[in-house]
Amino acid sequence: MTPAVLPTLPPLLDLAGTAVFALSGALLAARLKQTFVTMTFFALITGVGGGTVRDLLIGAPVFWVRDPWVAPVCLGTALLAWFTPRSWWEGLLLEWADALGLAAYAVLGTAKALAFGVAPVPAMMMGVITGCVGGVIRDVLAARPSIIMRPEIYVTAAALTSALVVAGSMADLPRPPVWIAAALAGFALRGLAITRGLALPSYKRSEG
Repeated sequence: MTPAVLPTLPPLLDLAGTAVFALSGALLAARLKQTFVTMTFFALITGVGGGTVRDLLIGAPVFWVRDPWVAPVCLGTALLAWFTPRSWWEGLLLEWADALGLAAYAVLGTAKALAFGVAPVPAMMMGVITGCVGGVIRDVLAARPSIIMRPEIYVTAAALTSALVVAGSMADLPRPPVWIAAALAGFALRGLAITRGLALPSYKRSEG
């Protein structure tokens, strides 16, 4: 099934979000003192991993195979990370840019899944996958605890965004205002995690 109209971000915003995710992958490779080939692979897999898994699961054409700009943007991001000091990019600026990308792609992933006829709850999962899975794959390849194994609020922010998009769709509300509100809510929740150290409680029940 191919919907007549698919949700999209403005092209420059879409590529900027991909670049932010790709940069986080490239910087991890830099921190691990890897080769440029590894850095490029980390940039690509982080930039497109979530959207690729989503498209494969919902039966859509894989977005970056059809878009001639996505792979070059990931490669260019890796080049930028390779030739500049890592200290330029690390810190709160990248954290906030990543938070914005997370919220935007959670909206896009959920909306795309709904457009392909996916049921509400699985569509919400597709939004979380779009925003988070690239980072999960990156962390697994780097042999470090992934974002889903840390208590900081990250996946939860994507889940909130996706849930609001689904709720708006089920209520038959106008899509653009719902998408903007959902993205802002997820961004705000992730922002609280960045500024206040907001985290989920860990399991503490004793045995027996």
